[in-house]
Amino acid sequence: MQTNADVTPTRVVEPDGAALDVFSLPTDPASLEELIRDLFENHWDEIVFGPIIQGAAWEIHADRPPTRIGVLDGYLTVAFGVTHFHVCIGENKGPRSRPTSPELAKRRRTSRAELYRRLGSTCVPMSWGLQLFNGADEQQITVLLPNPFLEPKTDRFLKEPDWSRLALWDKLRARWFGLHEPDPIDRSASRFKHE
Repeated sequence: MQTNADVTPTRVVEPDGAALDVFSLPTDPASLEELIRDLFENHWDEIVFGPIIQGAAWEIHADRPPTRIGVLDGYLTVAFGVTHFHVCIGENKGPRSRPTSPELAKRRRTSRAELYRRLGSTCVPMSWGLQLFNGADEQQITVLLPNPFLEPKTDRFLKEPDWSRLALWDKLRARWFGLHEPDPIDRSASRFKHE
């Protein structure tokens, strides 16, 4: 687990000009498996997931808990019946007849994991999530956490923020950074502003 000394966020600016506060997470396979298992086994009905890249946003809501979560050859698989996804979080060796080259194995594996909060133009948080990136710095997956400005499942704007919807964010901060008190910055906006 990271210590409190590691929890100062890094401010980055996305290609669209939006600022993110980024909190780095460990990328060892055990930590990544624990994190993803927790999100999908215990919070599958609260999260939205998929790649979010310039030009595409896959916002997938699971309609039931996963039927299987497991790791094979470095790939963590989360299955919802037939529908499933794979994320390479560990060593990928490939089949004996055609082993994965060290360069390709390094590219496939998660090299950066981060919790983030996306800030609006007035520098107050508007959304919260998790992102994983491979060794080529390509996004593997984004998990959007419950948003206090949006109604669950419908994503309609709420008239008043529901700060209880930051419970998962607060839980992740406590688990991974030892921060047990909510951050007032997370509760500083009065309404959602889509920018």
